[in-house]
Amino acid sequence: MSQKPQVPAIEGWHTMAAKPHLIGTQCASCGTYFFPKQNDYCRNPQCDSTDFREVELSRTGQIWSYTNACYKPPAPFVANEPFEPYAIAAVQLEKEQMVVLGQVVEGVSVEDLKVGMSMELVLEALHETDDDIKVTWKWQPVAQ
Repeated sequence: MSQKPQVPAIEGWHTMAAKPHLIGTQCASCGTYFFPKQNDYCRNPQCDSTDFREVELSRTGQIWSYTNACYKPPAPFVANEPFEPYAIAAVQLEKEQMVVLGQVVEGVSVEDLKVGMSMELVLEALHETDDDIKVTWKWQPVAQ
């Protein structure tokens, strides 16, 4: 029995390494970071550059805020049936100091989270197709 390959649920948003990174861009002129990738113009109001480089963003940061999702999001999000509520964390990345909103790993609820808590980026299966297992990035509390 062969195991299905794991592939990104959304191509180009994260690496597939054992220690994954989000893939963003950095403005070559002002140094502002973006996620998801920005390639047309710099959204920093004090910059008018259109020159970006692709970068791997920090895998760790601290919770800036968090909440729960008690409703099934619309497509293209794929949710398991029956839908189970999940936690969402806004994590301020360690190096870039930008806040990235993302789902928290299964088994961690809002009751387990607190502002300032250290988090790391991990990969978790989102859903399975006939051909592969779609994985996505999520936030996981760092073991203390």
